[in-house]
Amino acid sequence: MATVDAVHEAAIQVLLRDGAERLTTTRVAERAGVSVGTLYQYYPNKQALLCAVLEIHLGKVADAVTAACESARGKAMSDIVERVVEAYLDAKMARRDISMALYRIAAEIDGAAVARRSLQKSVKSLEQSLRTAPDFALSPGNFAAQMMIGAIAGSTRAVLEAGASPAMVRNLRHHLVLMCRCYLAAVGSCGAAQP
Repeated sequence: MATVDAVHEAAIQVLLRDGAERLTTTRVAERAGVSVGTLYQYYPNKQALLCAVLEIHLGKVADAVTAACESARGKAMSDIVERVVEAYLDAKMARRDISMALYRIAAEIDGAAVARRSLQKSVKSLEQSLRTAPDFALSPGNFAAQMMIGAIAGSTRAVLEAGASPAMVRNLRHHLVLMCRCYLAAVGSCGAAQP
């Protein structure tokens, strides 16, 4: 729907230009070229609008991870890890400014619930992909996949909040792949019990 897409994009532009504290539904409607009444047909308030914007952003990240997992089915565990790390980072780094702005507002709009849903989609996709790896035996449950996605998400946020210079992002890619491969290798070799 073109109007909803325009409202989402306008919300991002106002958020980036003015910050969350100065973002209003009136400013967003003006930027989108719609009336405030039209905006309210879709979102009853600023929080609902920002929650939708966050959900769309995190949905794109989860979709990228899911696509990487699907393309890696049947591949070696190390290949799955590399594809997942690359997909996650590419999605988050494509618009670093948006990622950072949404991190800042997440606490105000119950972003934790939105993030949980997105991360769980990524965890489920990763778990399904790892189960097809010929060189890896995933224990019942998805704790290892959950730990890996959590490590990727947390490390990415830390690097973004530290400035995310090109060198930092290159190091992040390398270190996340190394960390996740080593972790999963350890889990697979010792048959780590999962709670």
